[in-house]
Amino acid sequence: METSSGDNLTQAQNELYGWIKDYMKNFQHSPSIRQMMKAMGLKSPAPIQSRLKHLQEKGYISWQEGKARTMQIVDEIIEGVPIMGSVAAGGLIETFSDVQENLDISDVLKKKNVFALTVNGDSMIDACIADGDMVLMEPITDSYSLRNGTIVSAMVPGLGTTLKYFVKRGGQVFLEAANPAYEPIIVDIDQISIQGKLLAVWRKV
Repeated sequence: METSSGDNLTQAQNELYGWIKDYMKNFQHSPSIRQMMKAMGLKSPAPIQSRLKHLQEKGYISWQEGKARTMQIVDEIIEGVPIMGSVAAGGLIETFSDVQENLDISDVLKKKNVFALTVNGDSMIDACIADGDMVLMEPITDSYSLRNGTIVSAMVPGLGTTLKYFVKRGGQVFLEAANPAYEPIIVDIDQISIQGKLLAVWRKV
C-alpha cells in the first residue's frame, strides 16, 4: 500500500503517525490523547485531535467512533491473512486451492486463524457481498452452536464450497442465498462441513 511511506503527510502528522505505530507495536493497544500530547510535547489536545483527523481522512488510521482505544493502523489491518481460494456465491465451485497471496490483517485476527476467500457470483448481493469481493472468515469449531442467519462458507460433498446464509431446520441445513434468483441448497446436517463464518467483507475500489 502506498500510504505506508507517509509521503502525503505533514511533518507533524508523520511524526505522530510514526510514534503511534511504535507504541502500538510495543503495547498492542492504542495510546490515549494524553500520552500523545506528552510524546509530542504539547499542552493542548486540540493539535493532536486535528492530526488524528487528518491521519484518518488520509487513510492511515481507523477507529470505532465513540470507543476508546480502538484505533488501528490501516496498513496492519490488512496483514497476513491467507487467501485460501475462491468461494461460490452462485453455483458451486472448487475451492481451497493453494494460498495464492496474503491479504494483510492485524495480529488480533491472525491469532484467530482468520482466512480470506474471493467471492465468485452474485447470490449474496442483497447482503452487500458482490462478485470479486474478498470475505474474511473465522473458522468454525462447533457448527452446532451456529445461529440461524449466520453467513457461512460451507463445503457440500461433490459440489464444492459456497457462501450462504446458514439455516438449520430439524436434521437439515438450508444454505440460503441473498438473491431471490437462487434456490436454497438443502443438505442433511451430517453431510455438510461448515468451514467458517463471515467476519468482514473486503472490497477493492
